[in-house]
Amino acid sequence: MNAGLNEYLILSGLLFALGFFGVLLRKNTLVIYMCLELMLVASTLALVAFSRFNGTLDGHVFVFFILTVAAAEVAVGLAIIVALFRKRGTVQVDELKELKH
Repeated sequence: MNAGLNEYLILSGLLFALGFFGVLLRKNTLVIYMCLELMLVASTLALVAFSRFNGTLDGHVFVFFILTVAAAEVAVGLAIIVALFRKRGTVQVDELKELKH
């Protein structure tokens, strides 16, 4: 049984919504970061679904660029989180309101 475009877009929308609400509701920067990555994966899933539906490889090419940028984002984002933890001793957003010290 093959899933159609609607099923892929519904799944993509649900993943994006889950990531969006995770960013809004969570207090831990690592969890927020994972939710941002989940939103990025949801958008790539939609791109691939549209590409498959249209019978082109355009979406697949965009996904490769997105994954390349995501790899750089992961390296920089985790480095920032580790630096914040070393400086402040926590990764809770409530305790990191003031970044200047």
